[in-house]
Amino acid sequence: MATMADVARRAGVSVATVSHVLNGTRPVLPHTRQAVLDAVEELGYTTNTLARSLVTARTRSIGLAVSAISNPYFTEILQGVEAAVLEAGYSLLIADPHDDPEHERKVVQLLHERRVDGVIVAPSADPRGLLAYLGRHDVPAVFLDRLVDGPGTDGGPRFDQVCADNAEPTSRLVTHLAALGHRRIGLVAGRPGLSTTSERISGYRSGLAFAGLAYDGRLLVHGDSESAGAEQATEALLSLGVPPTALVTGNNAMTIGALRTLGAHGLSVPDDIALCCFDDFAWADLFSPRLTAIAQPGRDIGARAVHVLLERLAEPDRPARTVRLPCAFVHRTSCGCPSPSEEGTPS
Repeated sequence: MATMADVARRAGVSVATVSHVLNGTRPVLPHTRQAVLDAVEELGYTTNTLARSLVTARTRSIGLAVSAISNPYFTEILQGVEAAVLEAGYSLLIADPHDDPEHERKVVQLLHERRVDGVIVAPSADPRGLLAYLGRHDVPAVFLDRLVDGPGTDGGPRFDQVCADNAEPTSRLVTHLAALGHRRIGLVAGRPGLSTTSERISGYRSGLAFAGLAYDGRLLVHGDSESAGAEQATEALLSLGVPPTALVTGNNAMTIGALRTLGAHGLSVPDDIALCCFDDFAWADLFSPRLTAIAQPGRDIGARAVHVLLERLAEPDRPARTVRLPCAFVHRTSCGCPSPSEEGTPS
């Protein structure tokens, strides 16, 4: 196996110059850099990552802890994270916390013990153990999709966070349905304790207020962010003395559950009940009717989380920040509109 010294001899430069070229630690003349790269290619040299990590105390690896990787939305986030990590010359270690607080802390500890340089986490509804571990061990971390309450000493967030806007897009779904004449609009909300759930509930209520509709607590049910939970939640809404004429579902999994229950009751969307959903997904346009949805920028969220973490590694003492990315309103036919434009516009 070729060594750095072999590369240096072939290129006619010092070992230090080879190191600067490969690690980007100092500018090198273009012709010298090319000679080193040519030598690397000819000899088939590969960097000894383990040896370099022992010297630099960095492994150039990032840990990602995200639940429900099978969820299309989180799959998009994963793709964004992976692309940005590879572009930066890092490797990626992935773990699934299963939305369980204790398992979440364990998998982040495992990633930390593997000496990742930092972690990106979609936190559970009860991240107290996670926060305690990260704080105790001073682990560079970025939270994505879901925010974590608890300001730092300066009143700002304790950790960097990257997420989509949640409240205003949900409000837009409600006001859209209200503009179509609906007065009883139900919400199948996600798991209590998640910031995405609370923010979308806030958007639901503000949308009702903007439309001049009274809030009725019986029309807000929790589907726990899962298809099965949404089936039960939708069943509860349909059993009301005066059921809703329109539904907003809080994520793509709950949309599937709601549709399954509506179908079991022989209800047609949108003829019998209108439906709008948070989370667009690849096959939403293939449903009959096609789903009016809020599309989150999953890949951009994942990529931005990586960039924010790399900035944190470069400047450990800078103030933490929260980055929110805009969503898009994708207007199709499940809301009851006859022939809407299918182009997403910024929400």
